Amino acid sequence: MLAIRLVSGPERLDTLVLPIRPAGPAEGPDAPAALLPTAPPPDDLLAEAAALLPVARLTGRAGELWTQLRPGGTPQRLVLLGIGAGDEHGWRTAGAALARAVKDETYVTVLLPARSDAALRGLAEGLLLGSYRFRLTEAGGAPALSEVDVVVDDPDGLAPTLSAARTTAEMTRLARDLTNTPSSVKNPSWFAEQVASAVTGRPDLHLRVREPEELAAEGFGGILAVGCGSASGPRLVELEWRPADPRTHVVLVGKGITFDTGGISIKPVPAMKLMRKDMAGAAAVLAATLGAAALRLPVRITTLAPLAENMVSGSAFRPGDIVRHYGGLTSETTNSDAEGRLVLADAMAYAVQELQPDLLVDLATLTGANAVALGKRHGALYSENDQLAADLLAAIDAAGEAAWRMPLAADYVEYLGSDLADLHSSPAQGAGSVTAALFLREFTGDLRDRWVHVDMSAPSWAEEDDAELTRGATGWGVRGLLRWLATLA
Repeated sequence: MLAIRLVSGPERLDTLVLPIRPAGPAEGPDAPAALLPTAPPPDDLLAEAAALLPVARLTGRAGELWTQLRPGGTPQRLVLLGIGAGDEHGWRTAGAALARAVKDETYVTVLLPARSDAALRGLAEGLLLGSYRFRLTEAGGAPALSEVDVVVDDPDGLAPTLSAARTTAEMTRLARDLTNTPSSVKNPSWFAEQVASAVTGRPDLHLRVREPEELAAEGFGGILAVGCGSASGPRLVELEWRPADPRTHVVLVGKGITFDTGGISIKPVPAMKLMRKDMAGAAAVLAATLGAAALRLPVRITTLAPLAENMVSGSAFRPGDIVRHYGGLTSETTNSDAEGRLVLADAMAYAVQELQPDLLVDLATLTGANAVALGKRHGALYSENDQLAADLLAAIDAAGEAAWRMPLAADYVEYLGSDLADLHSSPAQGAGSVTAALFLREFTGDLRDRWVHVDMSAPSWAEEDDAELTRGATGWGVRGLLRWLATLA
């Protein structure tokens, strides 16, 4: 991963980056972008940079970039980098644009303004996430860029900010790696092994992995039903971070379908080709828990990742089957492609009945209806608790992700009725994301008013590079969860 150093003055001047901002209201709508006050650049480059702004017609919008070559000069390259409003989001976008623009350089130096916590965090996350790449082969080689020096007024004082940004980016990259991995490699057993590897040497993290025999003995009927059609048996990963003096106990649950054919209700090929991403919720909650432990947040976190491969075979569960979930509730399913809610229901019921947390949050690539309602960048958030919903939405926004609160419509509860079971898991009346949330609510017990469900199917994947997102898995949810958990601390 790209190295970022905090320095009090420029040390290597191959490429120097100066931030620029849009013109302010007093400067007029046609005024060029302006240089941001930073530590003075060497060799009095201010006049040269200022002269470039109107010639290059730069606006200063976040991510805008101009490179001026200076053969024989020091530095050899001068980069003007737009930061937009100068908030953390603008700096994150700028950092990602810079990472892509200078990937063929070896060293880059960036000058930051004074009091740079938000600027540093955004820049560092943007650099580390914008430079992300996933390959199963080394063909093509890695980018040349290996180190970025960031000139700040207080390197020691800003070190914790850089550390938090690096941990956040590292965990987001882990979630991206897990989600991007093809399902020819990734199955429930493999996923559990990756978690075990991540906690090796960490006695402060407790891991338990339930295999099919244990799931059957303990009554996890939803996980078993979804996974019974695959030669790769299901798992339930339970990972706990328990600090010495926790302020509260949060359970995070993430959907972990390592590949989804739709089962007997088989998907068409176009809908199936990206189903390696159907465990992005599990990747996000596990990475966030590892990040919280690395940051030593004083919040007890238990993370549950129900893992299964939804395959077509003679042993697969059928439309019309009745599933008995953990704790005894039963559900009728007439669509085996509505499988995510079945594994989540088991994990949530177990959390409520056995772990007794203060708060319960689940993340899941649950429905295509999420994208229909909110497009590709927003998750759909459901909760009966106004304050809890507002706090989590604020954290998601501050982290540079996006979600929108959706209704748990009382009129739709009747859609969950079944003649054969306690619940119908896949009603045909529409409002797919809402009815899925309502189904999950039935398994929250006494935590009904302290529960949040996030349907993050759409923002879990990007079709192209976009600011700090890179094409493929986005790691959505890791940044927002870590921000929220930090507020609980």
